[in-house]
Amino acid sequence: MIELICLDVDGTLTDGKLYYSDLGMEMKAFNVHDGLGIACWLKLGKKIALISGRDAKNVQTRAQELGITECFLGIRDKKQVVLKLMEKYQLQSHQIACIGDDLNDLPMFAICGMSFTPANAAKIMHNYAKYILTANGGEGAVREMIDFLIVQEKLEGKVLEFFTK
Repeated sequence: MIELICLDVDGTLTDGKLYYSDLGMEMKAFNVHDGLGIACWLKLGKKIALISGRDAKNVQTRAQELGITECFLGIRDKKQVVLKLMEKYQLQSHQIACIGDDLNDLPMFAICGMSFTPANAAKIMHNYAKYILTANGGEGAVREMIDFLIVQEKLEGKVLEFFTK
């Protein structure tokens, strides 16, 4: 069973576009469907980690809003972060899934048991991900991955209970 999902941010949780205000503030848009999927995954008692090469306060704000406590920003070596999380939570590779959209995510792919990439990822990523999603980054790719894992692990009943009780 997958216990930890490692998420790249730009191009997976967002559409990968960077917007700057006249004051130089960086802005991103997050998909609410991804957010609800993340909330469900966490409510199942599972873990999520955000691992981004960029350091942006708005990502930290989104992580706090969703209750994600493992948020690593400005990371050059994502594999080292995953290794530390494996040690911290005593997990094996087959218990970790990840999603990424570009070459800097390949080290994560190499050690995670399951790897996903959005439909609009850099084309080379399609050669390395175990699963190519139909949704684009920032348009529900993370939700599609989480829904896939929930179905694969036969957890739909528990998730539906969150909304029907």
